[in-house]
Amino acid sequence: MTLFKVFAILAVALSFRIAVNGQTDPGPRGGAAGAGLGYPTLNTYETYYFTQALARFQEIDSVSGTEPGTNGSGLGPTFNGNSCAMCHAQPAVGGSSPGLASPQNSVPNPQLALATEYHATNTVPSFITASGPVREARFISDGGVHGLFTIEGRIDAPGCVLSQPAFAQQLQNHNVIFRIPTPVFGLGLVENTPDTVLQANLAANPHLKAAFGIGGSFNTSGNDGTITRFGWKAQNKSLLMFAGEAYNVEMGVSNELFPNERSAVAGCVFNSTPEDATNITDPTSGSNTGTASGMSSDIVNFAAFMRMSAPPAATTSTPSQLNGQALFNLVGCALCHSPALTSAASIYTGMGGVTYQPFSDFAIHHMGSNLADGITQGLAGPDQFRTAPLWGVGQRLFFLHDGRTSDLLQAILAHGGSNSEAQRVVEAFQLLNKSQKQDLLNFLRSL
Repeated sequence: MTLFKVFAILAVALSFRIAVNGQTDPGPRGGAAGAGLGYPTLNTYETYYFTQALARFQEIDSVSGTEPGTNGSGLGPTFNGNSCAMCHAQPAVGGSSPGLASPQNSVPNPQLALATEYHATNTVPSFITASGPVREARFISDGGVHGLFTIEGRIDAPGCVLSQPAFAQQLQNHNVIFRIPTPVFGLGLVENTPDTVLQANLAANPHLKAAFGIGGSFNTSGNDGTITRFGWKAQNKSLLMFAGEAYNVEMGVSNELFPNERSAVAGCVFNSTPEDATNITDPTSGSNTGTASGMSSDIVNFAAFMRMSAPPAATTSTPSQLNGQALFNLVGCALCHSPALTSAASIYTGMGGVTYQPFSDFAIHHMGSNLADGITQGLAGPDQFRTAPLWGVGQRLFFLHDGRTSDLLQAILAHGGSNSEAQRVVEAFQLLNKSQKQDLLNFLRSL
């Protein structure tokens, strides 16, 4: 089918609707959080582990565990946050960036207070604001994450001298790009989806995808060649790898996957490494005496929380939302944001052979100059990103990899551009009249 025929069919299909009021993003959905719980079919033992893992995910770290109100150690020497749940908070623990616009828990960006916590002497970078998203900063010149803050000046880091990166200068040099937290709900199903299922899904509807200019490929592990699927560029193979990298890069906590301290300058290292490890010295200590969770490292618990969490629950039901769902398919959004995938057999009760609705193909696609960040990770090049899963998007506050907008309409339009695989889909979306665009936005906010 040619693109001309696709658009001709689209134009005819849309001619029966009348344009009405201008379309607007309804904003984050109110009511209870549609996520944050364990998978509903877990057995008693799995549910207990999930509960304990959830508690570990909310652990707050200081340098050596001595700061009042903290229950973990290993923070720094550089860091962006002091808890997984600090960044993954909206609409519940495990979600995306918190913010003032949340109907569930309106809070300012917690990175502002963290800058000077426990007498730290950091200056808040200009791109971190009270109403903006939690962010990490990468330099295009080296591709790496540069921690926003250091432990210099903190009471639990006596003698440490470590300056923050020169963000103002790097911003002037156009050398800084941003990333915001990705939600982690339901990721056990994603982790347990066979490569063959992902490959078959990407190969489906070849003529229609070709007509829309959609290709796509997979990022893969350099170790075993299998498909990687976690992170903005699908750069991480597993949830354990995802957790280990984030613990080290975002919080500065060395662990059994990333055992070397980052920014380990003299006078700023206060703990033996790895700071997070399997509890083999005293497995009966702590609140989880003798349990599998208590004996496991933090990153094993973080991965278990993500692996056994339930997907976000959609609320699609109104005529507008249902029409928007049909339009989502008609204009080509579903060609990348795949509505359904099926997991393999699972060791976790009820999680095997599940058809779930992530609205992602977990492939990487060229998104053109509008969204390019100049960073290469694995096989994902400077303008390639993993198709962002849309489940739970109805309760998110910030969109795109850098959190540049809180408006779903603007996020859709930003997908366009001459070198973007989504350009023709955006053109098809623009053919919708105002009422139909509103229906599609209403559908997205129901997810």
